[in-house]
Amino acid sequence: MQLVEAGAAVKPFGSFLSNLYAKSGDLDVSVDLRNGSRLPISKKKKQNALRELMKALQMRGVARCMEFIPTARVPILKYMSNHFGISCDVSVNNYPGQIKSRILYWIGTIDERFGDMVLLVKEWAKARNINDPKNGTLNSYSLCLLVIFHFQTCEPAILPPLKDVFDVKAAEELVLYDENNVDALCLANIERFLRQNAGHKNQSSLSHVLESFFHKFFSIQKLSNKVVSTYTGRLEKIQDNTSWMAKSYSLFVEDPFERPDNASRAVRAEELKRIEWAFNHVNYNFTARALNRDELLSLLCTPPVQSIIAKRPPNCQSTVAARLYDDQHHLQARGSTGSISSSQGHATGRQMAHTDQYLKQPQPYNAERMKAGQYQSINRPQVNTTGLEIAVPVQYHSHTTSLQRAGRRTVSQYQNQQRRMEYSPYQRSGTTRYDPAGRRWSHNGSTWDSASQASTSNTSWQR
Repeated sequence: MQLVEAGAAVKPFGSFLSNLYAKSGDLDVSVDLRNGSRLPISKKKKQNALRELMKALQMRGVARCMEFIPTARVPILKYMSNHFGISCDVSVNNYPGQIKSRILYWIGTIDERFGDMVLLVKEWAKARNINDPKNGTLNSYSLCLLVIFHFQTCEPAILPPLKDVFDVKAAEELVLYDENNVDALCLANIERFLRQNAGHKNQSSLSHVLESFFHKFFSIQKLSNKVVSTYTGRLEKIQDNTSWMAKSYSLFVEDPFERPDNASRAVRAEELKRIEWAFNHVNYNFTARALNRDELLSLLCTPPVQSIIAKRPPNCQSTVAARLYDDQHHLQARGSTGSISSSQGHATGRQMAHTDQYLKQPQPYNAERMKAGQYQSINRPQVNTTGLEIAVPVQYHSHTTSLQRAGRRTVSQYQNQQRRMEYSPYQRSGTTRYDPAGRRWSHNGSTWDSASQASTSNTSWQR
């Protein structure tokens, strides 16, 4: 980076920073130029910086498949690392992208099922060839927003409206926040949501929430005159907001952090028909007949993931479509090679001991209160607050938790073996360091039982 500009820094963002990445995903990187402030720089300067970076990569022979897209809304340089085999998307001073990623990370701490759902939906969309904005289908960000909207409109709600997590009135406001501001505000507001909803938690299994997701959007073309707003947590009429009427879109999924932008603006009308067919296809298969393991894999996974999972012996036999065979799916989709035994008392990464802990309120670290079975994520940023609306410095703690065995497994219950990495992108408040060669993070599996399912098929969200 010093060849591009002295003092430039590299910061990862996107799904890696949000903890929503898969092994096959791209690594989003922002080259932050030290211009003395967080104020935006011109698009021309960003284009020039990326051209210099492209020349430097070519000279050193460390990249291949380079593609420079200077006319994109956010100029970007795409390339494949020769050394690590990682696809990288590089932008310049992408503060909005960094802040969005940080907020999505915090949203993922509200409920264990969110990250798993995003990975499942992205894998399914890739398998159905509807996760390709270049060809007029959905980008990964809009898929993530659809999952958030579904979680907001379940009964009872799993996630709050995003205005209650981090309220940004306009895109220009994002550059005014630094990482500590975001951490403090998100955590304070999440604590309030969890406290207010402690008495009525949604305890649906992941398989049931996934099934109802496909059912909710199986007529997605009918939303052409609506706005899917995760900001308010409900469907809005386009005519109710003049800013939404500036352009005509086939599908409008509002970007909650850069309103009134449309995150699904790339979707074309003819491709929306194919997207709806994909939702209809999976919804029909889930509701009309029983599916065996191979059929489920074919329905939800790309061929490479199918071939990996097919080599593993099944841990359960399910003949009910709603009881998805998902205990191995995420483990392989992230590229892990194994899981730890359920008899082990220690597990790393994102953890769940009981389903009644789905909406466990984040707690500052207290060694005396730690007991086996409590949901306390390791390396989770913690904050001391005197009021829920006040941003205060974040205090980070790194500690190990115990994981209580969840009892006997049953065929009909969801068995979650996907676990978050030991490495946390928020271990430090400074620049995040990404070392793909170090392989310091791993995916360790544990087993837990799901409680009885609560209905998430309520249609009140359409009103």
